[in-house]
Amino acid sequence: GVPFYVTVSITILLIWLYTFKSGINTIVWTDTLQTLFMLLALGITIVVISEDLNFSPVNIIGYLSESEFSKMFFFEDWRSRDYFFKQFISGAFIAIVMTGLDQDMMQKNLTCRNLKDAQKNMFWFTLVLTVVNFFFLALGVLLTDYAEINGITERKDDLFPAIATSGELGIGVAVFFILGLIAAAYSSADSALTALTTSFSIDILDIEKKYSEEKQVKIRKTIHIGISLLLIVVMLIFKYAIADKSVINELFEFAGYTYGPLLGLYTYGLFTKWNVKDKLVPVVAILSPLLSYIISINSLVWFGFEFGFFILILNGLLTFLGLVLIRSKHN
Repeated sequence: GVPFYVTVSITILLIWLYTFKSGINTIVWTDTLQTLFMLLALGITIVVISEDLNFSPVNIIGYLSESEFSKMFFFEDWRSRDYFFKQFISGAFIAIVMTGLDQDMMQKNLTCRNLKDAQKNMFWFTLVLTVVNFFFLALGVLLTDYAEINGITERKDDLFPAIATSGELGIGVAVFFILGLIAAAYSSADSALTALTTSFSIDILDIEKKYSEEKQVKIRKTIHIGISLLLIVVMLIFKYAIADKSVINELFEFAGYTYGPLLGLYTYGLFTKWNVKDKLVPVVAILSPLLSYIISINSLVWFGFEFGFFILILNGLLTFLGLVLIRSKHN
């Protein structure tokens, strides 16, 4: 019964408090605890639902592999958004931009003592993330089947909360679900808040070169508050924009538009030695997603083809071509 905007505001206020106190040091420790609680919620829910459905650890693997919901490879229609090679290639590029190029993800690696430690962190992160994703997908299959057997009508993002808080699986599942939900939300928002504050302060305003240390602290604090308020606004817009759609699906759709310019800029910098006319770069970074969106919504009519998550690559390509067009004659 608590209004969504109140929940969001309290959440951001709490995150602002602990990131304000210790910055990135807080993020490293709190993310460790948050990940632990999220994995506990995942593991306990899988065990409890498996027992309720009378699955043993031995036969649950066979059950999951035979389920229609476990299908991951779609080769039937190359025009479909689910076509395997579209998903595979776009997924690889999404991993590159979201994990390798995003300040939000990379700031933890920047706190490592040396390059070798950062490389080890990325290596183990890759392995752990793959295993964790598999278990979350397995949980999705179990939740869906449990809902069908027990007449639960909620679907998509409402399914897990409905089952966890129904009381059918016991108070333990409900408690750990809430802890896991909080952990997942806070670990995403706190690192985004600190990353945006740092990036805007240093990369956009260039405060380290323009102001004294005392002035820098005041500006950072102001920006920290401003970004916190911005996050609240974005969350509210996102909540009402997606309506009853799946959040994770919409997130990756949006990522195709927001990360496309980042991919194009990175590729341009990696493979060319041309300078660009700096003042025109923002224009390219804005026009590329807009053109990608126009092409995407008309792709079925124009090409008989759905881009899906592949839109990221199109967006990056348009950004790259735009940068080529505004390259400077002087290197």
